[in-house]
Amino acid sequence: MITMINEISSRIWKSIFRHMWPVNARLRSEVIISNVFLHIHPVKIYKDTLKITKTFGLGLISFYLFIILTITGILLMFYFIPHTEQAYHNMHDLEFAVSFGMIIRNMHRWAAHGMVAMVFLHMCRVFYTAAYREPREFNWVLGVILFLLTLLLSLTGYLLPWDQLAFWATTIVSRIVGSTLFIGEKLRYLFIGGTIVGQNALIRSYVLHVVLLPFITGILIVVHFWRIRKDGGLARSETAMVPDEKGSEPIEDLKSYGLMNLVEGKTPQVSQEPEEMTTTWPHLLFLEIVLFILVTIVMMGLSVVFDAPLEEVANPAITPNPAKAPWYFLGVQELVSWGDPFWMGVFIPNLGIILLVLIPYLDRSQTGTGIWFHPSRRLHNILFTTFAVIFIGLIIVGTLMRGPGWELYWPWQEWTTGNNH
Repeated sequence: MITMINEISSRIWKSIFRHMWPVNARLRSEVIISNVFLHIHPVKIYKDTLKITKTFGLGLISFYLFIILTITGILLMFYFIPHTEQAYHNMHDLEFAVSFGMIIRNMHRWAAHGMVAMVFLHMCRVFYTAAYREPREFNWVLGVILFLLTLLLSLTGYLLPWDQLAFWATTIVSRIVGSTLFIGEKLRYLFIGGTIVGQNALIRSYVLHVVLLPFITGILIVVHFWRIRKDGGLARSETAMVPDEKGSEPIEDLKSYGLMNLVEGKTPQVSQEPEEMTTTWPHLLFLEIVLFILVTIVMMGLSVVFDAPLEEVANPAITPNPAKAPWYFLGVQELVSWGDPFWMGVFIPNLGIILLVLIPYLDRSQTGTGIWFHPSRRLHNILFTTFAVIFIGLIIVGTLMRGPGWELYWPWQEWTTGNNH
């Protein structure tokens, strides 16, 4: 009986995974090759890529936050109706009537903000290590697109609670979009479905947020990971790619046959591998699982301590003073306050995006690839850091230092006026 149970268990395992439990190098390779979820990994990786300082896991953290957003988003959909008469009350029900509803909403909110920040930091990491260079140019472009999609995902979800914060933030962004030359009003109508933010804007944001944008983002994430593998894995320096004498294969450990038939000469044994490489299973997969657990714990901790904001129900007749865009668009709103909405709110941001896309095609050098802050790239790093600091500085000013009438206030300074009615 025990033998029969073991045999059935073994057959069930093989029918699902097509390989035995990976106890040796060959089976560890089969795990990666035969599993649809793991096949995007290479069979072997360089040991130095496992160091936390190589990437700080920023790309994986961004992906894990997307997974958390997907799971919590699906749970929220069970209790949400995209209608202006019900959306706000659904949020109240989540807070007070649904078991763990507040935790789920909090996780979704903070994961969305976290993903915006992590994708931005991931792009900075790729730039500072020059990991966008040949043959990884197009993957950098995919990364820029994914950053824009992340912003759009967060923006479209921002309106769904249908409170004052969401309503006026979306109104501000729609006005900036409407300042585009020639096609501004058409773009604004495409965004909100009318002249003001209302039911059409809510349903459009909902469809974009739960269907179209996640679908496109999910596909591009898979392509992004696939290109990392096909482009040779994580970018490494020229010196790291050359094994030292200790990592070279001994001459005597050679075989005298080829792939299809006997050939003259000798080649390295298949079972052997350079000392600087190791199998993906279990080393990399273990770290990925641990990182996912840590990200989940952090998000749950934040969700227990900090509640997602929910102000009064949206009211077009009452304008908050100041009315602000979502924090990740406050830099653009700050620019708009300095001059013409088109030049400051449309032209400059889009010029920045175009320059980001062109970076790998303008930088043709290979020196310092894969190395943080390589001396040969001092000017590149200074310029990029300058623009990044300006971008972050504008967000900080818009978030903490703008009060009624968009006047400048110190963060600790009391505002002198309230809402405009």
